[in-house]
This record gives sequence, structure tokens and C-alpha cells, in this order.
Amino acid sequence: MSLASEYERQFGWRPWSQVIDLLPPLAGKVVLDLGCGIGDQAAQLAERGARVLGLDTNQELLAAAQTRNIPNTEFRNGDLSTLEDDLGVFDGIWCSFAAAYVPDLRPALACWRQHLTPQSGWVALTEVDDFFGHEPLLPLTTSLLADYARDALAADRYDFNMGRKLQAHLESAGFSVTVTRTFPDRELSFDGPAEANVLDAWKSRLDRMKLLKAFCGPMFAPVRDDFLIALSRSDHRSSAKVYSCIAAF
Repeated sequence: MSLASEYERQFGWRPWSQVIDLLPPLAGKVVLDLGCGIGDQAAQLAERGARVLGLDTNQELLAAAQTRNIPNTEFRNGDLSTLEDDLGVFDGIWCSFAAAYVPDLRPALACWRQHLTPQSGWVALTEVDDFFGHEPLLPLTTSLLADYARDALAADRYDFNMGRKLQAHLESAGFSVTVTRTFPDRELSFDGPAEANVLDAWKSRLDRMKLLKAFCGPMFAPVRDDFLIALSRSDHRSSAKVYSCIAAF
């Protein structure tokens, strides 16, 4: 299954409608979607009356978004951490499951502020926290995954605990946080046994994580399989959470 197809499958497991319900009115507004993927969230924002510009660096995902011909949307190649000066000014910025790729988020947020309408602009961030927080796992699995998460953060590649930090990052960048919520997610944050297609999605995700494979070495397959077994168990419990923060400029 292609990455774009994986994104399409994941859409139904996310709480996007609930998050969008918390946004200021979108009719007639212009929204920047950072890390837009295949454009599924841009489509929902546009359905609420917004005009949306989506940016992403993944060419496969951008191509999928562009071929959908979603009304009132445009998709371009762009890095969320360094927005181009001539990009324009927006009423709101939407960013989902992309902020974790910028562990030092404050400089990016300062850049984003320059593209928001003064006094009325807003930012909506959604991110997972404690990504590998699923039990019961073998001690070796827990240890290797924790070590990998620390290594990714130290290398400034990814913050697997970004969700809990969103509010602090926004406030340190001068935003006023108006909403902080956690949401259940049928793939990332749930208790009990995973659905079969969720298990398949997790296997695909773990197999795509080349740096995790290299970090675990010959232990990768046992770690992956133990993680999948934990997700399938009736006593599975998740400490992972999906956070959404909305902040005003």
C-alpha cells in the first residue's frame, strides 16, 4: 500500500471534525495548512467555507492532494519550519501531526506569526504524545523504544512527546492558548484490542521507520512483533494521547 493510501485509510480514525468544531468561524477565511499530506483536512476546512493553501515537502502526498481537485484549495511544496516571506497573510494556520518534526518549535512559531492576520489570527496544532505508550510490552521493547525516542529528540529529528509541549511552545512564542483538549484516536490512543486494519497500519508504519530499524538492529523484528502483540491484546492499554491546542495571535 502506498503512503498516500495509508494516509487515506488513517483519516477515518482521526477526530478532525471535533477539532474543527473548536475553531473560529471559517466562512470567507484564508487558512494555511502546514504538513497538508493528501489534503483530507484541507477538504474539511474548505467545506466549512475557508480557502486553503496546503504545504508539504512529500511529493507523493502533494501529488495525491493536487489530483483530488478540491474546491477552494491549492497545494504547494513548502517547509513548515521556514515559510517564504511572500507566502501571504492568513486568518489561521492549521498543522496536524507535523509539529513533532520540528522539536525546537518556537522559532517556527515566530515565523508563522509573521503570516497571521494581526489581532485575529489563530493557530491550531494537533500532535500525538507518548507515541510508543502502549502496554503490555516486554522490558526490552520498552527500553529500546524509549532510547530511540531520546535519540530522535537529541538529534533534533522528532519529538515523540510533542503533544504535551504544544501549549508551552505556543505561549513561549507569544500566543494566547484558548483551547487545549485531548481526543481518543482509533489508531494512536485507545484501550483494548486494535481493529485488524489498525494493526495492519501499525505494522506498515513501523516497517517504514528506517531509522528505528537501524537503531534496533537485529532486535527490530522482535520489538515490532511485541508491539503489535500488545496492541492486539484484550488488556492493551495506551498512555499515548492526541492533543489539540488552539491559540490566538
